[in-house]
Amino acid sequence: MTIGFIGLGHMGGPMARNLLAAGYPVVVHDVRREAADELVGLGAKWAGSAFDTAEPADVLITMLPGPRQVESVMADCVGVMRPGSTWIDMSTSTPEAARRAGAALDLRGVHRLDAPVSGMAKGAAAGMLQIFVGGAEETYIAQRPVLEAMGDPQRIFYVGGHGTGYTTKLAINLLWFMHLVATAEVLTLGVKGGVDLNVLRTALVASPANSNFLENDIRSVLENGDYDESFAMALACKDLGLAVDLGRDVGLPVEVSALVEQVYRRAKAIYGDASGEMIPVRLYEDIAKVQLRLGGVGAH
Repeated sequence: MTIGFIGLGHMGGPMARNLLAAGYPVVVHDVRREAADELVGLGAKWAGSAFDTAEPADVLITMLPGPRQVESVMADCVGVMRPGSTWIDMSTSTPEAARRAGAALDLRGVHRLDAPVSGMAKGAAAGMLQIFVGGAEETYIAQRPVLEAMGDPQRIFYVGGHGTGYTTKLAINLLWFMHLVATAEVLTLGVKGGVDLNVLRTALVASPANSNFLENDIRSVLENGDYDESFAMALACKDLGLAVDLGRDVGLPVEVSALVEQVYRRAKAIYGDASGEMIPVRLYEDIAKVQLRLGGVGAH
């Protein structure tokens, strides 16, 4: 089985490397030729275009920034994908974009799965990604060994028909961003109201309002001032925009989602595209003129 892999960024590169380690022949392509150098050294074959990547592939995997790139790449690939081959899109995208990109493949008898991932670059490197798979169940079963080469077998979830993988991933990201904005606002409000941050957080963790974000994720900020630059604000805002778009596509008002997106976009405008995904905490800190740190809250 030959696997074509398009998109060798922080996530895609390690994922392709794990496919090679599992013994699959892999043909790779990226807009940056240098992104493939290590993989070629490990035995991957370089293809000069998306077209040339898809042509020999029994399974074509795309790991791209968003729907626009996915649709563009698949427009180049559709003419050469063979009946019975499979397209697995592991990008964070939307069901509607995948439907447009996949319609021609359906006519050609090409199977397809949406299988976006969670786990950041370190999970990709370790082959321990969480994967949410949508599509025909028989296609999922057939391609599960490929997915297991990149993900944690205990955290590869079949979630339903075409598009449900994308929806699940967007829902997870959206709720996490909501937790971040709500937690930043509550902690800053409490501190400005005179409560010691350590006492406030302890009370919240012990209360029905506790969350995994409050208990664990925000500690990188509160203990180390780390706003997590491993996931850039440009990508966070992209994902939030996709979630709001999904609300429009399914006809659901998503007022809270839209407000969280605007908080993120405000923070991105102030701190830059490359700032970390938790930088909205700093937005609240700067507005309040405090620095939220366990062991002491300092004024700016």
